[in-house]
Amino acid sequence: MSAATGAGFDRKARLADFLKRIWDEGEADAVDAFIAQAYTIAHDPGDPWDGQTLTRDGFRQRLIQSRAPFPDQKFTVVAMIAEGDSVAVTWLWAATHQGDLPGFPATGKPIAMSGMTVYRFEGDRLAGHWQVCDRLGVYGQLMANAKG
Repeated sequence: MSAATGAGFDRKARLADFLKRIWDEGEADAVDAFIAQAYTIAHDPGDPWDGQTLTRDGFRQRLIQSRAPFPDQKFTVVAMIAEGDSVAVTWLWAATHQGDLPGFPATGKPIAMSGMTVYRFEGDRLAGHWQVCDRLGVYGQLMANAKG
């Protein structure tokens, strides 16, 4: 067993680094360092990739497409709980709507959301997640911003 997967391995610290580098900063080149060979999106209603298992290249494409309308997005971790090979994280998300979404041209206005994700690890790599988040709230903000 390597040091990365041994008793001293801190999954919460690894997940915090993943959220910062991959989702906040958009480091697509770092995907290989964080994602297992297969990444399963077990539950993520409203996500176009819900129910799919992605390769690292597929995850990289998901990252690029997901960040395109919100390139300044930031996650704020509220809490993390680790058990076994999983880490649950509650989070707040904030971004500026800078790119078009279907039916919603970019407005340049801020959008916020909250959610919880349970990430599953295989060794020191992320192998999937189960997530719930307030996509209805995001839709409401998009609608209000489009009117105003």
